[in-house]
Amino acid sequence: MSYPDFSEHGYQVLRELGRNREGGRITWLASKVDTGEQVVVKQFCFAQAGSSWSGFKAYEKEIQFLQELNHRGIPHYLSSFERPDGFCLVQEYINAPSLAETRSFAPEEIKQIAVKALEILVYLQNRILPIIHRDIKPENILVDEQLNVYIIDFGFARVGSQEVAASSIFRGTPGFIPPEQMFKPTDATDLYSLGVTLICLLTGIQSTRIDQLQDQDDPYLIKFHHLLPRLSLRFLGWLEKMVQPIQKNRFANAQSALEALKPLDVIRVAGVDFSETVLEFKANRLGEKPTQSITIENPISDTLLEGRWEVAPHPNDPPHTPDDHAWISVTPAQFSGNYTRFQVQVDTSKLMADKQYKRQLILHSNAYPEIHTLTVNVETATLPIEKWKIPSGSLIRLFLMTVVVAMATTWFITYAASAVASLFLQIVGYGWILFSSIFSLMGGFLMGYFIKQGKSVGTAVAWAVGAVVGEVVSRVVSGVVAWNVGWAVGWWGVHWWAVDSFVSWFLSAVGWFVHLAVASAVASAVGWVINLAEDSFTTVLILLTLGFGVSVGTGLIAGFLNPFILLALTGTSLPALSMLLYSPLKRRRLITKYRQFEESLIKP
Repeated sequence: MSYPDFSEHGYQVLRELGRNREGGRITWLASKVDTGEQVVVKQFCFAQAGSSWSGFKAYEKEIQFLQELNHRGIPHYLSSFERPDGFCLVQEYINAPSLAETRSFAPEEIKQIAVKALEILVYLQNRILPIIHRDIKPENILVDEQLNVYIIDFGFARVGSQEVAASSIFRGTPGFIPPEQMFKPTDATDLYSLGVTLICLLTGIQSTRIDQLQDQDDPYLIKFHHLLPRLSLRFLGWLEKMVQPIQKNRFANAQSALEALKPLDVIRVAGVDFSETVLEFKANRLGEKPTQSITIENPISDTLLEGRWEVAPHPNDPPHTPDDHAWISVTPAQFSGNYTRFQVQVDTSKLMADKQYKRQLILHSNAYPEIHTLTVNVETATLPIEKWKIPSGSLIRLFLMTVVVAMATTWFITYAASAVASLFLQIVGYGWILFSSIFSLMGGFLMGYFIKQGKSVGTAVAWAVGAVVGEVVSRVVSGVVAWNVGWAVGWWGVHWWAVDSFVSWFLSAVGWFVHLAVASAVASAVGWVINLAEDSFTTVLILLTLGFGVSVGTGLIAGFLNPFILLALTGTSLPALSMLLYSPLKRRRLITKYRQFEESLIKP
């Protein structure tokens, strides 16, 4: 093939890039003779047979537009020169194929192309005199490997929405021309052409066969939904609005179309909503396997969420596969559904004691984005034997106190039973019911006061127990004293009512003092016992100690040969002894085992 000689103008033709349908316009790839820089030379051959001098106007117009434009997406005008058969236009060479060439783009890449093409149209439309290209199609859009977009061929462009002369009505490419371009193009005109171009890219249909998507009754109506089932409905709605035949139903200009496109997802994919994004685990004992639940929901309708879990690699964790981790497990590991509940379990037996661990769970799914992460924080248990001690001294004192109280109670029941009946008769006779009611009100007031002031419940319980015991003891003491004094007075034959009344009120006062003293003592004792019970183990041990002391104290008065006493001693002493000996030994063995394998445990 012979190439034209442009050497006198400083250019050497390398090869042909394209030829206009009219046959009067040929595009050449050339290089500058002096520098070797590659350029594009558009040759307008108006004097050749088959060519049309109407192309001369396009030539003049393109030069005019290119001299005024300065945008990275539009090749720059360099120069022009005359030829015997026409004119030549020289402009910047863009080393990028057009969208008319068979290429494969991902939907997200096509969105990037659309965004950059719209940005060029925004530049053209924001000029003082807006420029309408009027021939946007795959052949006139270049895209390089970095997805940089360039719009070329401004030969049919017009300034503003001027009315179109009859001679230029059919300028443009059939299938890419909106109805208003036939008479009065606007800013929305190029949007229709760009929309049809995007449909060609998404469906893989060549621009020369766009008629396959045109409606038989309305050739301006493009039907493409059925070819793009995987695309987002919102994106398809945007694209459908771009190619609306009626101009008012389209976007008004490139700026509004660009703003509507940017936030849209192209692919219709599932979404991921976590009930929790951070899971906190705290182990209370060595080797515990705490578990927590999380849920994942897919908020996108007409989609199905599918995925699998993986624990992110960590330098301190042993090598693992996606399905098997040393100490973290998720059930189910794989799933398919729009609402799924998962159980996340951590095995602290392989971790160091009294440490903080932080790991990441990775969710691989068909959602967008494809990867989501979940944080797992784990606090392991402390070594129990090093921080836990049995209150031996307090338990011994509690045992001795219980023995003394049990002995006194048993003695009183055994040797003073006959005085009890007379006691209650005298209590009723001296009006103790009234005093009992008053003291009960005071006890209730004190309980409420302590609780309101932020005191512990144990303090309130201690005062309540002290009040009850003090009530009984004071009645017994004052009643016994009153009974014996009354007997002595009767013995001496003194029956003065004044003395009897004085003695009664005096003994009542004595009973009150005894009442308050005993109540305070018992309240202090109960509060002390309650404060000892720091955990469930100590609480059980205290109760067994109390039971053992009562059994021993009762046995000292009633005799140890009583089968009930022997049963009580056995039922309290053996469990207490086993707790004092076995539990510490078990904890010590646990600590020894931990120390033995500590070096092989996983570090935080």
